[in-house]
Amino acid sequence: MAGADGDDSLYPIAVLIDELRNEDVQLRLNSIKKLSTIALALGVERTRTELLPFLTDTIYDEDEVLLALAEQLGNFTMLVGGPECVHCLLPPLESLATVEETVVRDKAVESLRKISQEHSPVDLEVHFEPLVKRLASGDWFTSRTSACGLFSVCYPRVSSTVKAEIRQHFRTLCSDDTPMVRRAAASKLGEFAKVLELDYVKSDIISLFTALASDEQDSVRLLAVEACVSIATLLPQEDLETLVMPTLRQAAEDKSWRVRYMVADKFSELQKAVGPEITKNDLVPAFQNLLKDCEAEVRAAAANKVKEFCENLPEDSREQIIMTHILPCVKELVSDTNQHVKSALASVIMGLSTILGKDNTVEHLLPLFLAQLKDECPEVRLNIISNLDCVNEVIGIRQLSQSLLPAIVELAEDAKWRVRLAIIEYMPLLAGQLGVEFFDEKLNTLCMAWLIDHVYAIREAATCNLMKLVEKFGAEWAQNTIVPKVLGMANDPNYLHRMTTLFCINALSEACGQDITTKQMLPVVLKMSNDQVANVRFNVAKSLQKIGPVLDSNALQSEVKPVLEKLATDADMDVKYFAQEAISVLALA
Repeated sequence: MAGADGDDSLYPIAVLIDELRNEDVQLRLNSIKKLSTIALALGVERTRTELLPFLTDTIYDEDEVLLALAEQLGNFTMLVGGPECVHCLLPPLESLATVEETVVRDKAVESLRKISQEHSPVDLEVHFEPLVKRLASGDWFTSRTSACGLFSVCYPRVSSTVKAEIRQHFRTLCSDDTPMVRRAAASKLGEFAKVLELDYVKSDIISLFTALASDEQDSVRLLAVEACVSIATLLPQEDLETLVMPTLRQAAEDKSWRVRYMVADKFSELQKAVGPEITKNDLVPAFQNLLKDCEAEVRAAAANKVKEFCENLPEDSREQIIMTHILPCVKELVSDTNQHVKSALASVIMGLSTILGKDNTVEHLLPLFLAQLKDECPEVRLNIISNLDCVNEVIGIRQLSQSLLPAIVELAEDAKWRVRLAIIEYMPLLAGQLGVEFFDEKLNTLCMAWLIDHVYAIREAATCNLMKLVEKFGAEWAQNTIVPKVLGMANDPNYLHRMTTLFCINALSEACGQDITTKQMLPVVLKMSNDQVANVRFNVAKSLQKIGPVLDSNALQSEVKPVLEKLATDADMDVKYFAQEAISVLALA
């Protein structure tokens, strides 16, 4: 009997070994995903002595299996016996942190960072810190790049001697021969600076930052720009000018457009980090240059930040800086040769109206908005229309309505269906701002035309749009304006348009209420149950199921039930199925 017990206890690991040796990758992947169950079955002792050594020895597999393993091990603390035994997880994760595939290494580092928090300070020095050192001085660049992500998690909790060693290792990696390692070090520079004592930030980090920011590889230099934000927030204001600004000025004028792009992309964060004085003296001219950059990508990134940059300017001189320094550049960008630049600007330019106030908006910004509404690129026009609410708050939309209309009509009929889809999504917002009279007079016909668009996604969005409009303008408006037109489509020769009637009724029934649904919509739906096209008939069954809860029990019993019962005996399988489903959902059986 004892022998049988012994065999039983070996069973989980035997199965795992079999599955991990199977030729089918999916099977191996599934067995890794079940690791926690296997560990539970084995218990903490055998997980430590059998499962982990086995996993450590067999780490030669497809990347997706290794990725799953790296993720699983990060959640294994309790399965190996809690924080005091957590160091058992380090050997397999150390192996995973050195593999060639970046995604696997990153996941292993993420799991190591997670379990480092569960080490006691003593275990951290005895087990974790030696692992970081081994990785940092590994022969292959893969292990050295992984080490970069681990310094910051163990630094705050080790003794000062070990701290000095960690700083030395980080310095070495920042000047590594391999660009990939320098890149990894540069990407973790800001994070490492945050856990260092201020004196070391000044003595160590600044020199590393300066070196990385003038690295021969632009991929390293651009990551140093990211670190600049973190470093600038750590330093007192008086040190920024001497320690950070020379490097930042150099990055803003870097010969590689990728570095300048990164400066433009991080501009708002840099602005907050360096404070108002440096912003006025240094960042305003730098921002002007980025807006005039010779590379379109850089101009687009800077254009994206125009509103944020202006919002964060010091209040006492905000208007003056915008009017004299920023607005002239913005005016040039409105007629930029690159559509991505114009599009980026159009997505934020409306926000300037709230910063500059009514008079400046009417005098300076309105002409720009009107020019953009006539732009040949649909994305530019779309971005202006989608941000109209900002202008509406400041000057009211009437000033724009005459130019708006042609732009909206053009977009509504654009050859690209995605452009048409986007304008539909803004329709309820526009309707709310323009008011019901303007809407009925100018835009209602557009909304109805979308219902018979040849692209299904447009018809579907148009249906949804009608529902939002009814919620905005009320049931009475719907009864007079929308419902008659929708119901008129029930007799359309095209069965797709007849189906759109049903979809609209589904969407509108709740918003219109019981009275309109029972008296006007229900008769049309019931009549369509005799349609020759089976797709229409089964959509009748679905519609009756949808509008059923809005109807009173009398209408359900006397009008809906007989029609559903007839459809339930239809020759078409789908019609039968949906009719029976509707009967059971509405409890009419």
